[in-house]
Amino acid sequence: MKRIGVLTSGGDAPGMNAAIRAVVRVAMYKGLKVSGINRGYQGLIEGDIVDMDLASVGDIIHRGGTKLRTARSMEFMKEEGQKRAVEILKMFEIDGLVVIGGDGSFTGALKLHNLGFPVVCIPGTIDNDLWYTDNTIGFDTALNTVVSAIGNIRDTSSSHGRINIIEVMGRECGDIALHSGIAGGADSIIVPEFGFNIDKTAKTIIEGKNRGKLHHIVILAEGVGRPYEIADVIEHKTQMETRVTVIGHLQRGGTPTAYDRILASQFGEKAVNLLLEEKSGLAIGNKGAEIICVNIEDAISKKEMPKKTLYELANILSK
Repeated sequence: MKRIGVLTSGGDAPGMNAAIRAVVRVAMYKGLKVSGINRGYQGLIEGDIVDMDLASVGDIIHRGGTKLRTARSMEFMKEEGQKRAVEILKMFEIDGLVVIGGDGSFTGALKLHNLGFPVVCIPGTIDNDLWYTDNTIGFDTALNTVVSAIGNIRDTSSSHGRINIIEVMGRECGDIALHSGIAGGADSIIVPEFGFNIDKTAKTIIEGKNRGKLHHIVILAEGVGRPYEIADVIEHKTQMETRVTVIGHLQRGGTPTAYDRILASQFGEKAVNLLLEEKSGLAIGNKGAEIICVNIEDAISKKEMPKKTLYELANILSK
């Protein structure tokens, strides 16, 4: 192992730059050369590859997004594209690859591993939807962005005596909604994993109004349904003015939290060490303070489910 490559793929997540920085600096400390692959798998197929050094990752640990940029690649989904990627890696004398991204990126990495190319994955996605790890890079930052938004919206919601529905990201995984709802003191949290009864939500709002509550904050994961349609139904059932805020891509940007920077740095170091140990087909994660790894195939074989006990606690605290 003389040279390793690193790429970011799929949706960007705060902390990806910290992971890139760690990969480059740990690798160079251990005598390896590093190539940065721009625009994910699409850039790999096109040979958009540059040499990286200590200076190239200076002043990026605090920046959101990804220095290497990211892109979707339809070409790479085909076997021909995957074989082309391996050819390019060998052409640029890259001996191992670090892939930073979510489950789609992991699936691509598994294809390369199955073709015999050494690859290790780092989880970078704000959704926190990989079952094997407690945290993915970017989740903590996105969570804090949403909590801040909840605080701002509560101020105006209280002033006007409104219901405010706040839609957050999470088509199939409700972790952002659940965690931010608890941390932000939301009155109702609606996630795809545990179903949704609009009459029950309306009843909770009316009961709160009857005991003097002036406003109501509903956190809605985007995978549940269309927020404006839900708002219309809730307004009709409660006879209270209802407004919708879609936070959208604000959750993906911004300065990564200290937690995300540290976690990304640990993941980056682990990735380099695994490649040096001639290990491949592994996904890095954490369980508590321990940095772990599992087979990529296992990492993408299940869908993450929010802890039911946490959801039940949210319902208790929202009364």
